[in-house]
Amino acid sequence: MSGHIGIRREDKNEWERRVPLIPTDVGVLKRRHEIAVSLQPFPTRAFRDAEYIGVGATIDESLEGCNVVLGIKEMPIDFFKPDLTYVFFAHVIKGQPYNMPMLRKILDTGSNLLDYEKITDEHERRLVFFGSEAGQAGMIDTLWALGLRLAGEGIENPFTGIRKATEYSRLTAAEVAIEDVGRQIEEHGVPEDIHPVVFGFAGYGNVSNGAQGVLSYMPVIEVTPAELLDSPPGLFDSRDHIYKVEFKEEDMVEPVDPDQTFELQDYYDHPEKYRGVFAKYVPHLTVLMNCIFWTPAYPRLVTKSSIQELYRDGEAKLKMIGDISVDVEGAVEITLKTTDPGNPVFVYDVDSGKAIDGVKGNGPVILAVDNLPAELPRESSTRFSETLAPFIPNLAKADFSRVFDALDLDAPLKRALICYHGSLTPDYEYLDEYLDK
Repeated sequence: MSGHIGIRREDKNEWERRVPLIPTDVGVLKRRHEIAVSLQPFPTRAFRDAEYIGVGATIDESLEGCNVVLGIKEMPIDFFKPDLTYVFFAHVIKGQPYNMPMLRKILDTGSNLLDYEKITDEHERRLVFFGSEAGQAGMIDTLWALGLRLAGEGIENPFTGIRKATEYSRLTAAEVAIEDVGRQIEEHGVPEDIHPVVFGFAGYGNVSNGAQGVLSYMPVIEVTPAELLDSPPGLFDSRDHIYKVEFKEEDMVEPVDPDQTFELQDYYDHPEKYRGVFAKYVPHLTVLMNCIFWTPAYPRLVTKSSIQELYRDGEAKLKMIGDISVDVEGAVEITLKTTDPGNPVFVYDVDSGKAIDGVKGNGPVILAVDNLPAELPRESSTRFSETLAPFIPNLAKADFSRVFDALDLDAPLKRALICYHGSLTPDYEYLDEYLDK
């Protein structure tokens, strides 16, 4: 064999069942590249140990003999051994305080750390990632919570037939259930009390496409942002459909200077020249799905003041926000905290400005699960393994005894090497100041 890869069990939280490499890809690595793979035993792993054994992998608690160890989430401090290479989502590149002790331990052992998030091409586009699964899981959970919210208001509704994503064995099982709800809507219509049911999608990338794909199992009429505001006669008459609208950047913001026109690249380069206008759409939505990339430089989609104004005179049309992007007090300012699959939603109470777990209260329900791909572990692992597996032969065969400049590692992998032989690599030396803190 020309390399030995280890896969660690996931134990950061009870919901994590994903794997970096699925059995099919492990089998290919052994047959075509003579790469051995060992895994720690893990009874709740999305793919059974027997599936890995069937393709020639071994189950070994110690991962003895592995020169590279893969995981998904952060690894505990006492796991790291000298002179090995560890690959996982480290969450250290922003100097995150809670992971600085882990980074210090890796440095102290003289080990190497690669972060999936930094495996990029020359244009800084990520090459190893989870795909649309966050959007898919987020949409399923949002539909589940919407059903509970409406039922809590005394409104009988078909969405109560949908369960949380974690309660389905496969994505296809959830899709069958949602398709059945769609048939009920076609036959009996949505309740008059909530007609029209309008889903708004902020964003149009992989995450949004995943969420919209799940919704497509119901009868859907798509409208434009302009039509949402103008409501042309007859457009929203159909009770045997639900409605959706997709928002792009030019719908969400406008130039501060009235003489300037919107230009996408200018907005990316100079967001300070733009202000948010999304509040005008929110009163017309039943559900908002937040799927955008956001930093504090950009205007918010939803502010605390706009939601308080919306609910000032009693119950509003807006019932739910599926905040898939999950930036605490970020694009959706009323996302006051993150949640987990066991307790995925809370109500933003407009009277107190606080989060109240569950679906009851004076304010919209917020879904804010920060590890949504874990709710569809087989599907998300398959997509992730598809992007990671092509890099494994080079990673497994690299001579990590060489000095950094002579290390024969593919450029995307080398860009992701945060520390090497116990020292931060040149691109990540800025982390020294966070380690000192």
